[in-house]
Amino acid sequence: MKQIKRTIINDALKRTDIGAEINIKGWVRTKRGNKNVSFIAINDGSTIKNMQVVADLSKFDEETLKAITTGSCVSVNGLLAQSIGQGQNVEIQATELEILGTADATYPLQKKGHTLEYLREIAHLRPRTNTFGAIFRIRHNMAIAIHTFFHQKGFYYFHTPLITASDCEGAGQMFQVTTMDLNKLDHTEEGKIDYTNDFFGKPTSLTVSGQLEGELAATSLGAIYTFGPTFRAENSNTPRHLAEFWMVEPEVAFNDINDNMDLAEEFIKFCVKWALDNCADDLQFLNDMFDKELISRMEGVLKDSFVRLPYTEGVRILEEAVKNGHKFEYPVYWGADLASEHERYLVENHFKKPVILTDYPKEIKAFYMKQNEDGKTVRAMDVLFPKIGEIIGGSEREADYDKLLQRIQELNIPMKDMWWYLDTRKYGSCPHSGFGLGFERLLLFVTGMQNIRDVIPFPRTPKNANF
Repeated sequence: MKQIKRTIINDALKRTDIGAEINIKGWVRTKRGNKNVSFIAINDGSTIKNMQVVADLSKFDEETLKAITTGSCVSVNGLLAQSIGQGQNVEIQATELEILGTADATYPLQKKGHTLEYLREIAHLRPRTNTFGAIFRIRHNMAIAIHTFFHQKGFYYFHTPLITASDCEGAGQMFQVTTMDLNKLDHTEEGKIDYTNDFFGKPTSLTVSGQLEGELAATSLGAIYTFGPTFRAENSNTPRHLAEFWMVEPEVAFNDINDNMDLAEEFIKFCVKWALDNCADDLQFLNDMFDKELISRMEGVLKDSFVRLPYTEGVRILEEAVKNGHKFEYPVYWGADLASEHERYLVENHFKKPVILTDYPKEIKAFYMKQNEDGKTVRAMDVLFPKIGEIIGGSEREADYDKLLQRIQELNIPMKDMWWYLDTRKYGSCPHSGFGLGFERLLLFVTGMQNIRDVIPFPRTPKNANF
């Protein structure tokens, strides 16, 4: 086969030099035709669109064409031609065909509809479908948008540890890390597990958040963000939870809660606009196939300023809704940790735009949040989005050493895990704020998917660690 430099299909479809000799490589999506000609649709992952290859049967032997089946991988040399069919401007009139890898009739992605549930069972192959090709290209673009936004604003990308001895949220739902033989555990005189001979010499776990270490960096570099995997050992089998997911966590010295809300709104609008500007074909496909309101909902987020609503006022609105006959599965009262249905009611039914809920009761929020003067609430903020509920959670951090120490003691958080964190309040403490964005929650919003397992390549959930 003649050696011609490969052109990716996304670039080939934009070419106008009709008659040029061209090579593409990719996987066969469909093959159809008659006794004179075959039409082969090839995709290489660079775009949602296929390149149509036209093979004149008189130029190719029957065995070669017979082996070009759905799922097989091929290399095609040919001439770029104006397409008379619908759906593409150009096509390739094949002069040479080489089969790089065959796929027999057991290939699971034959030309028919497949449920998202079934595709989760073959997660190693689902990126080859139109749906997941689109989702994972959008996932890439959202990662680029995040780095671009923070870099342009002068933030530093800071890497926090994945293995940690502290539980940031105090939730205790952590995956333990050990090299010990679990069948031969040593115990102390008190009957507890002896970690002396473990790799780190003490209990360690996978991180639930890089925030605490991020705060240390912000008090020296000024403005940082983390972006990496986090782990929660919650037994939550829901469409919104994963055991392994990615978090984006900016932390900024000298920002108060209002600066924090401004940053969160600017950040998420930047990401949504990036998707609209850079993922048009993929978004249109998902809009047409899964969620007819996807693009209009994304555009709607960009139009207005987000509502800023104190928690107490939010609860009042929800209680009023209950009085007027609206039924919630979970009860509404001051002090309740609002459920997704409550958050979505405020966004979708009441205000019809994103809401930033602020000033939560301190009992339902983390120990590091700055307390308000009322002694009952903290300077927390959650950004609530349509279809999702909470997409961002953050706060102004408690900068006062004594107040932070008192809260740590009230919650019985072991001081051996917190001494280094308290040092930032002892040596040159400053006001600072930050938030966390669940990357997969953002992807749910910009893809229109209903289940968080469909926006990460290999979902990790209770009883599921396949692939």
